[in-house]
Amino acid sequence: MILYNALVDDAGLFPPTSLHMDEALSRHRRDLEGGHPVLTHRMLCPASRIDRLRDQADRPRRIGLILDTDEVPDFGDLPVDIVETTLPPGTSIAALAAKLSLPPGVRLFVEVPAGRLGLDVPAGTGLKVRCGGASADKFPPVEALAQFIRFCVDNNVPFKATAGLHHAVRHFDPSIGVDRHGFLNLLLGVCEAVEGRDPAPVLRTTDVGHLVRMANAVEDDTAERARHLLVSYGSCNTSAPLEDLQALGLIQEARR
Repeated sequence: MILYNALVDDAGLFPPTSLHMDEALSRHRRDLEGGHPVLTHRMLCPASRIDRLRDQADRPRRIGLILDTDEVPDFGDLPVDIVETTLPPGTSIAALAAKLSLPPGVRLFVEVPAGRLGLDVPAGTGLKVRCGGASADKFPPVEALAQFIRFCVDNNVPFKATAGLHHAVRHFDPSIGVDRHGFLNLLLGVCEAVEGRDPAPVLRTTDVGHLVRMANAVEDDTAERARHLLVSYGSCNTSAPLEDLQALGLIQEARR
């Protein structure tokens, strides 16, 4: 379970699910009651909707704030532990972190293109990689995602992933004509890089049996190191990753 513990953030407010706030909070509450360890029980919320969340009597226990506003809103009364934003053109990550000046205990994750390398990432700051979107061009090639993983492993940079990781195993989506990255492929790709191997082959494979055998063979120290680096990923459907991992025999039956 080390490999899958606290892996999935709740992104129900975001596309394609795009739940209303009341619906998102109701589902989040059910997940909390279920208490499955694969879920982080952190709800991701756009900064533009933080006041709507604040008005709710039943707030999440953990909040990840996704900046979609020019300024960081006041969140001192809320249990925000992560802030995620994109890197503006011509701005260094260090300069962005200094400008945002987040309070102690709140980690900053900065989204960059998967193929961008040579970044100077200050201590205490992480990166974020987008693995998909509404169109085929939003899905990074395997080689670019592999380069991103190797950079993070080689430089001890924690990262989060977002978008496109709808299922555990890489698969073709005919609705947009693209191969979707699998979250299990991503996770095992990090394990491969931790052990000094190229993550590209496992990112590319659609061989379910091979992936399951690899997952079952991951040593605890590799899993711990991999999960130090891959902090979590956001899923708009919190049931799907539990059902996938259960169907593959990698976790016990999800309690819903």
